[in-house]
Amino acid sequence: MSQLFRPQKPAWIDEFKTFLLRGNVIDLAVAVVIGAAFTGIVTSLVANIINPLIGVVTGGVDFSNHFITLKGAVQPTIAAAKKAGAVTLNYGLFVNAVINFVIVAFAIFWMIRTVQKLYRQPPPPEAAPAPTPTEQLLTEIRDLLKSRPQA
Repeated sequence: MSQLFRPQKPAWIDEFKTFLLRGNVIDLAVAVVIGAAFTGIVTSLVANIINPLIGVVTGGVDFSNHFITLKGAVQPTIAAAKKAGAVTLNYGLFVNAVINFVIVAFAIFWMIRTVQKLYRQPPPPEAAPAPTPTEQLLTEIRDLLKSRPQA
């Protein structure tokens, strides 16, 4: 009898499949995708709304183009300095990144706070109040009447 050759499946394949299909991994993947989309929104918010407002308050300062030339010819913009091969310290871009982080952290704080309110568990039901002395007495009388032999 000839037996068909079947390579044995490595044991780790089932373990990996179990890992991938676990709910936490799928939730994490969804969170990463939503986070990437959210980052795009926040970047646009900072670049197009917040930075211009900060520029108005600070007298037209645009942080994204603030830099120090460490080596090479001084240029008016970061793009021109990079094109000329200059080494620059781009502290304005760092300020923008910090602003982005603060806005993202603030938005996530409010989003989590809202979600927690939506999923807040109802308080446990209150325990029944202790019976009043009259109720206790009536319960005892009832129990005594039940235990009396019937005539």
